[in-house]
Order: sequence, then structure tokens, then C-alpha cells
Amino acid sequence: MKEHYDVVVIGAGPGGYVAAIRAAQLGLDVAVVEEAELGGVCLNWGCIPTKALLRNAEVVSLLDEGKTFGFSVEGVEIDFGAAIDRSRKVSQRLVKGVSFLMRKNDIDVVEGAGTLSTAHTVEVALNDGETQTLKAKNVIIATGARARTIPGIEIDGERVMTYRQAIVLRDLPESVVVVGAGPIGMEFAHVWSSYGADVTVVEMMSRILPLEEPDVSQQVARAFRRRKVNMMTDARVEAIEVGSDGAQLTISGEKGEQTLEAERVLVAIGVQPNSQGMGLEEVGVENDRGHILIDDHMRTNVRDSEGAIYAIGDVTGKLALAHVASAQGIVAAETIAGAETKTLDYEAMPRCTYCQPQVASFGITQAEAEERGHEVKIGQFPFRANGKALGLGNYDGFVKIVADAGSGEILGAHLVGPEVTELLPELVLARTWELTPEEITRAVHAHPTLSESLAEAAHAVFSEAIQA
Repeated sequence: MKEHYDVVVIGAGPGGYVAAIRAAQLGLDVAVVEEAELGGVCLNWGCIPTKALLRNAEVVSLLDEGKTFGFSVEGVEIDFGAAIDRSRKVSQRLVKGVSFLMRKNDIDVVEGAGTLSTAHTVEVALNDGETQTLKAKNVIIATGARARTIPGIEIDGERVMTYRQAIVLRDLPESVVVVGAGPIGMEFAHVWSSYGADVTVVEMMSRILPLEEPDVSQQVARAFRRRKVNMMTDARVEAIEVGSDGAQLTISGEKGEQTLEAERVLVAIGVQPNSQGMGLEEVGVENDRGHILIDDHMRTNVRDSEGAIYAIGDVTGKLALAHVASAQGIVAAETIAGAETKTLDYEAMPRCTYCQPQVASFGITQAEAEERGHEVKIGQFPFRANGKALGLGNYDGFVKIVADAGSGEILGAHLVGPEVTELLPELVLARTWELTPEEITRAVHAHPTLSESLAEAAHAVFSEAIQA
């Protein structure tokens, strides 16, 4: 293993390992420092294992719809632990894939915790107890984030958990309170309720999925209520008391103070950056409450004629999404190599929630567009009028396009319904290359497909939807 590199990446999550691969592709000598597992939270504890669990939940939910599809099921045994085991196998397979990619691209992997002693020196406390010093022209910080907790409330990992403990919990809780109705909270609520757990979601804001279009939030709320999931909005958790067989929560809200009891509690109120104890202050890297400040090329303020310190992913506080971290990693690597790259438009980044119904969006909402002074045109099309959705028996939801009335620019898109996380890329591509709804309507969409709803929503921008 070398001691001098063009690039040392601290952290091997979806930002770090992608940055390392892209830098190696561009002919740079690269090392990655990772204390835990390759793939980071995403592959091991977040994006990937939850999607495996959500697939299991989808299959279990279909068993309850036998009458719709003309079958009946008796004597079925549902093993939640087996679902967890499958999700772990899926994660492990991808982690092995990342390890292979490191070898394929001649990237050195250093197992340990990295800290900055100078702008070009990374000290690694190796997992085997030894230390190693790496010299680098450029350093990319990709240390990610961890679950944010409620001040004064202890996460014991047993009764009160974060996603880290919840993703490996093999025993289905009889009852669970999910604190936070963002993507993480809603996805776990969907999985547990699909398997029969009594689930209550507590959200401090006035609606679930508060960053999404209000109509989208309402659609998801109706679906969850039909599945007997209790949702409390405008509600704040004041205290949690843990007992031998469960937890008691004190909730304040419009109805005053209430008490909830549950076997388990999941705290899913967002993430905070992993930037402490890395030597940022010692080398002068600027940050805002732990989020490392960067420019459009992912460079921090620390740079010289030899190179620079870069930061990507959740630690920057831009958007805590795996694909954003990967995109930032590519930009950082290309900047270091002097290759052509592209400035990222964070507002155009896709956002997805994989509960049922699925939610996918990018850009701004109708209200935000109007607040910014846009005269807007709205195109909305319901999946209830889509033949493929009807055939699937999954037709709740809609596609909504927010466009500027004058220029035709797509300002945002908001989808809720069947497989919308797979439909969103067409609209993201249109936004990226400045296509208008009219140009989307001229692209022939195969019939019958869910994607026809995108074309119909584009037609609806001009009040010309064909099928509705």
C-alpha cells in the first residue's frame, strides 16, 4: 500500500466509493479510508435493506387482497424474521460488489478512522489498533451522517431505536410509535403495519411528509388510515419513559397533553453530520453547525497550489440522499482530475419515499412557485384513469406537473401512486435538459404503461388531457 496519493477519500458510502471509482477512472491514485462497512449507511443500514423489506411488505399486503384478484389464502405463516434475513443478504451482496469494484479500480482500502492533521495528511487509527499516515494532494470528506435524536431522550437500542437498530429487529413489535413522518418514518411504518403491528406515527408538523406537495401528503395519509395506522400531526414528543415491557410517551399538541404506550419507539426525525473529531478546526475547514461548507465543485475553503480538501454527501447538509452524494462525488473527482464536469442543481434532485403509495418529486411545489412570483400552469392526471394502473389493481394517486406559464419551464413534479419512483426520471431528464411539457407530449409513450400518465399530465398543463 502506498503512502502518497492523488486523492484520499474518508468514508466509503455512496458518495465516497463513487468518488473513488470516478477518480480512479480518470487516472488518479486513490485510497479510501473506512472504519465500518463499505457502502456506508445506504447499503448496510438504510436505502438497500429497507427496500428489500418493503418488497416483502408488498407481497404480504397482496395476500390481503385475494378477493380482488380471485384467490383465497388459508393457513399462511408469515415470518418477519425471514424478511429481515433476506434484507441482510441483499445488503451483503452489494457490499461484496463494492469491495470488488475497489479491487477492479486499483483503489486501496484502509480500514480505520481517518482524521486530518494537515490539509494533505490523513492520520488513520486502524481497526487492528495500529496507526497509518496517508499523504494526499486532495482529500474528499465523505463521512455522512447519523440519526438525529431528541434532546433529553436516550436511545437505548432496545425500546427506543433509530433506523440502525430497527433495520435488524427480527421480532415484529406488537405496537410501535414512529416519531417523525418523513421518508424513513413512513417506510418503517408501512413495513410494520403491513405485517400486522399496531402503528402510530407522531409528526411535529401539520401533515405527514411535510416537505412534499400538500395533495401528496393527503393521498398518503388516506392510504395509511385505511390500513388502520394512527397518525398524529402538530404533535411533539416531550418525554419517553422506558419500562421492562415497553415505553410510555408524553405527547403535547392541539388537544393538550396525551400519553401513548407501545412496545417499541422509532425516532426518525432526520440526521446530523458526522464531522466532529476529524480535525476540521485544526486545518481550518469552515462549517455551519457541523455541515461542511462547499462551493459548486465540492471544494471547501482549504485549498492551495497542490490541491484541496473537498466534502460530499450528508456531511455537507445539501440533501441527505444517497444519489446526491454520488453525484457530488463524481463532480469532486472530475474537478480534481481537471475533467469536464457539471454544476449540480439541488432543486432538481429527485426525492423518493418508498411506502405504499410511493412518493416521488423534484423541484418546488405549486405554492412555492407562486410565492416566487411565477405565473404557473398545473397539469395533473389521476392513475385511476390509467389502464395499466387499473390492471395492476393499484390506482390511487396522481402525477402533477408545475410549470411556468410563460416559458414552459418545468418548476417541479409531484407524483404519488404505483411505482412512481421509477417514473420520475423522465421528468428529471426533461428538467435537466430544459424540455417543456409540450415536448413531453410529443414523445410517444407505449400503451398500456404507467408512464402514459406522465404524458397525460403534460397534456393537462394545456388543459388538453386525452384520457381525463
